[in-house]
This record gives sequence, C-alpha cells and structure tokens, in this order.
Amino acid sequence: MADDGSGGVSPLLLVVDGANVVGSVPDGWWRDRRGAAERLRDRLAGYAGPGLPGHPGPLEIVLVVEGAARGVESVPGVRVEAATGSGDDLVVALAEGAAGRRVLVVTADRELRRRVAERGAEVTGPRTVRG
Repeated sequence: MADDGSGGVSPLLLVVDGANVVGSVPDGWWRDRRGAAERLRDRLAGYAGPGLPGHPGPLEIVLVVEGAARGVESVPGVRVEAATGSGDDLVVALAEGAAGRRVLVVTADRELRRRVAERGAEVTGPRTVRG
C-alpha cells in the first residue's frame, strides 16, 4: 500500500483487462460477452476485501470493459470503466494516472503487459482472478 498523501494508505489498485481475462477460457463467453463480463465482475468483487494471494486487501478494483460488454454496471467493490476506444489504452491510462500507488494489472496480452510495466505497474495473468 502507498501513502495517499493525507497520512492514510491507499489500497493496491487492481486493473483488470476484462476482454483478455474473459477470453482466456473457452467457456462460451462469445455467445454472451456482457454476461461473461458481469460474471467476472461478480467474481472480482469477492477479492476487494480479502485481496489476492501475495496482495492482501483491501483492493481498489477497476474492471475495464469494451465492445459488447459496455454497459456493465459497477457493483460494491468493483468499479467498471467502459472504454470508448481501445480497452488497452484505458488500462494504460489508469496505470499511468495512479502515480505513486502500487498498481497490479491483470492481462495475458504481451504488448499491454509491456506498456503498463513501463509505467511502473506490476502484471499478472488471468489465472490470478479466474480461480
């Protein structure tokens, strides 16, 4: 956790590349992209308090969605951000905008991993949140 500037500590910012994580398992997600994103969002909400292995909670979780998954609503513990353009660009912008905070990006996309790592974010693969 990082100092939030007010003497408090900011939780780890977990940014999830929704399309990449959903697409990492061939479970029929392509038939209902929005439903698949909602299921991922609901699974992520369970990590907000306790955290992830090696990353104790609480976590601030942002799920980035795009395309047919736009319109997925936020729930307690997970803020959903809909990309108006590239989902990857939004993930990078979120990592970049979190200066001074620890950021963990969940994606298997090699180019996105490189881009966010250049901005100081840590990266992990989809299995971390797929359970």
